[in-house]
Amino acid sequence: MRKGMPGRRVAQLVFCLCLFLAVQSHAVDRREELLIGLEPEHNIFDQVERYRELAAYLTDVCGIQVRLTIMSRYGEVLERFKGRRLDGAFLNSYTAALAMSELGLEPFVRPVNSDGSAMTQAYIFARRDSGIKTVEDMRGRIFVFVDPSTTEGYLFPVTFLREHGVDNIETFLGRYYFSGSHASAVSAVLDGRADIGSAKATVYNRQVAADPSIGSDLFIISRSPGLPETTLCIKSSIDQEMKAKLAAAFVQMSETERGRNILKNMEILGFVRASLSDYTLISDMK
Repeated sequence: MRKGMPGRRVAQLVFCLCLFLAVQSHAVDRREELLIGLEPEHNIFDQVERYRELAAYLTDVCGIQVRLTIMSRYGEVLERFKGRRLDGAFLNSYTAALAMSELGLEPFVRPVNSDGSAMTQAYIFARRDSGIKTVEDMRGRIFVFVDPSTTEGYLFPVTFLREHGVDNIETFLGRYYFSGSHASAVSAVLDGRADIGSAKATVYNRQVAADPSIGSDLFIISRSPGLPETTLCIKSSIDQEMKAKLAAAFVQMSETERGRNILKNMEILGFVRASLSDYTLISDMK
């Protein structure tokens, strides 16, 4: 019996060592690449182009391959993370709050818009010639939302209607549908495919800046309080050294010529760190 003890002890030690390494590899996620998801806020081709240079910049500065993937719809982020295929994603305020509570993701950074704010708003709008100015004017009309998993494109307008006595949009509205992107929601109202729409202010204002006639043709019925801009949320298991490199790369972009050019193409001033406290308002709307 004693002759067999050393062998068993060695086996036990090996087992414990393997268990320890398995736990460590689970606790600290060290990867050779980072896969970052993008929600379909704009036309997907435009969106990939806007972020392509950013991914290349992060790859060079952080020394790790950063790849992008477009998620086909809002809310898909939860499925992608559960499938262990994503390391992070740029999320609208609703899906960011959801991912934090359900998946334990960390809010990491968010962009600073050209007005110097890292916040946005939700707009509810209609054509000026539609005669729609109040909630009562919306009765029986067609409303275009963006997606059920967006604050600006669904959660805020539904909350707004509820606060004005509309408990059931099914019976109050003539019809409603989802456009899939904020830009498409604006276009739907412009083209007359919907009477009322809701969208993210950043996207709406960018379209107006490109074509001022949009601002002349549309009327903003309501604006939400300030909401967190699109936020990069990442897995908490990414090791601290990589998080520090990523944070520095984002925050210090405006200090280099290359970084400034990328920010200019993205139509933003830079990035700031994000925090959980930014999302209190979203939780109150649910």
